[in-house]
Amino acid sequence: MPKNFLAHLALLAVNLIYGSSHFIAKEVMPDYLKPNTFILLRVFGASILFWSLRYFIREKVERKDLSRIALVGLFGVALNQLLFFQGLSITSPIDSAIIMVTSPVIVTLLSLLILKTKLTPNKVIGITLGLVGAIVLISFSGGTNTESSLKGNLLIMANATSYSLYLVLVKPLLAKYKSLTVISYMFVFAFFIVLPFGISDIQDVSLSFPSVVLFSIGFIIFFTTFCTYLFNIYAVKKLSPTIASSYIYLQPVFSMVIGFGISFYNSHSNYASAITWPKLLCTLLIFLGVYLTSKSKKLA
Repeated sequence: MPKNFLAHLALLAVNLIYGSSHFIAKEVMPDYLKPNTFILLRVFGASILFWSLRYFIREKVERKDLSRIALVGLFGVALNQLLFFQGLSITSPIDSAIIMVTSPVIVTLLSLLILKTKLTPNKVIGITLGLVGAIVLISFSGGTNTESSLKGNLLIMANATSYSLYLVLVKPLLAKYKSLTVISYMFVFAFFIVLPFGISDIQDVSLSFPSVVLFSIGFIIFFTTFCTYLFNIYAVKKLSPTIASSYIYLQPVFSMVIGFGISFYNSHSNYASAITWPKLLCTLLIFLGVYLTSKSKKLA
């Protein structure tokens, strides 16, 4: 078995789940749950699952590290998910998947600033191409395609930045503590951060959900949150943040295939119309940027 094979397999699974989650979460918002309430349920449900597992791992966290874990919880869970669900509720799942591909470029940029990694010509060109592709893609939002939204895409871009910052900040913690310890504390802090945002709309929630909505909520809590965070944090511990984030380029591929599939079986779906030639060209531009930034030596 190749070195770190399981870490790479975990990243593949993470992005397959994320690629499908763009559509599954869209089934719930905003008709059945408002984004912030959905996030509250998501973080609360995942927190219970993580702490149930952590019962078997008695590892103490030093007081001086709690503030850093809280910061990671803010960017990696609370702010990340609030921005993503708010953006996804008003824009196309295809757009959100494409914009998330900028994460490796942003990780490289943040690593240069925070981890003081070396700046190379490949990284300069890659960062430039990736960001240009994202900016051009966002500029196509809000046109004739009703599925796209400028505001929604900007929120997704902010989400990608928050997620990228999380990947960089969490690396030192994973070198010191077990993955489950970090992620359990991270979600507790995140829960109290999202609580004020989600609690205000919870009285509007109806308990008479269709079965497809119940399935979607369960999928987002268990697979998109519990499983992906475990897989992702395991992979980041084994690999560099840049390599971990580079797998995100698979998301728009999975999302486009799923979008075509949904449109094929459901003639009322507009997902296929969200895939246009300008967006495909922007995606290729972002991919090229990701390739160039990932081509350099991995982060320590």
